[in-house]
Amino acid sequence: MSLNIRRQLTLFIDDQQSQDIADIRKRYNPVQSRLIGSHVTLCREHELENLDQIKENLKSIHLGSIFIHLDRVVRFSDGKGVMIAADEINPGYHHLRQLVLKNLGFEIKFPQPHITLMHPRNSTCTDEIFSKINKINIPEMLFFTEISLIEQEGDNEWKIIQTFKI
Repeated sequence: MSLNIRRQLTLFIDDQQSQDIADIRKRYNPVQSRLIGSHVTLCREHELENLDQIKENLKSIHLGSIFIHLDRVVRFSDGKGVMIAADEINPGYHHLRQLVLKNLGFEIKFPQPHITLMHPRNSTCTDEIFSKINKINIPEMLFFTEISLIEQEGDNEWKIIQTFKI
């Protein structure tokens, strides 16, 4: 019997940039916190079908770093989930996606980057919890210097397969 394997490209948040984000996730969504560290998803599994071309694209990137400007904490999925929505204007993130997904033969979408604090699959936000989260100091900007190719088998923890410098 083979396990379902999922892959993504992820920008992990260094705890030194924001220990508060990791603390929120550990306190209010410990299951998800154990499965994967605090992160911004760069590319989802359906975008990674041609992994050989993507790895070649990743090896040719030499930006040094990118910044993501954060906006506000919002609820989603009928209020069950909580995320930090990024500012709509994040040219570094979108440019990085263009570089990673070039030469793949499909239209590149530009999703709004975000950080999930409480995933509705395994947590539920209440008004009280949301009020507490909103009192925590969320950084206005995060910077990233590497991209991680990660993999999850079934419902197990995500594992880093390979990292690439931005």
